[in-house]
Amino acid sequence: MGVTTFTDNSTSPILPARIFKATILDSHNLIPKLMPQAIKSIEIIQGDGGPGSIKQINFAEGWITANTNFHVHRIDELNEKTYTYTYTLIEGEALMDKFEKISFEVKLEASPNGGTISKMTSKYYTKDDFVLTEEEIKAGKEKVLGMYKVVEAYLLQNPDAYV
Repeated sequence: MGVTTFTDNSTSPILPARIFKATILDSHNLIPKLMPQAIKSIEIIQGDGGPGSIKQINFAEGWITANTNFHVHRIDELNEKTYTYTYTLIEGEALMDKFEKISFEVKLEASPNGGTISKMTSKYYTKDDFVLTEEEIKAGKEKVLGMYKVVEAYLLQNPDAYV
């Protein structure tokens, strides 16, 4: 098994607390409402939503691939004071025969201009001799970034939401 690590930073004019509440704490309610063409539902299937909990994301038909209907994540860390969220993809078509698991760490920090710097680290634990390509990473990253941009637009249009 090999481990491939990628890091990425992005910025937003929204404060970290609002982004964290919308995209992490209330994602199961907000994301399916904003993106019904992509996400049918997000369900906490085990636990209370904190560390150790299991979430299932049910995708709209064909959004990821024709064969991908859901992903299952385990929440590893959820820290509302440091705006840190760590989770591991443990089940779903994205793993296929290529990955044992994929873990993600999201850390939101206040930027000097009053917005947020979002730092994301992804670790891909590959099976056997599989080699991950940059194209495969880019495709998944673009979908996640698109979701964050939809939430950001919602927060900009609704300044009283998630304050």
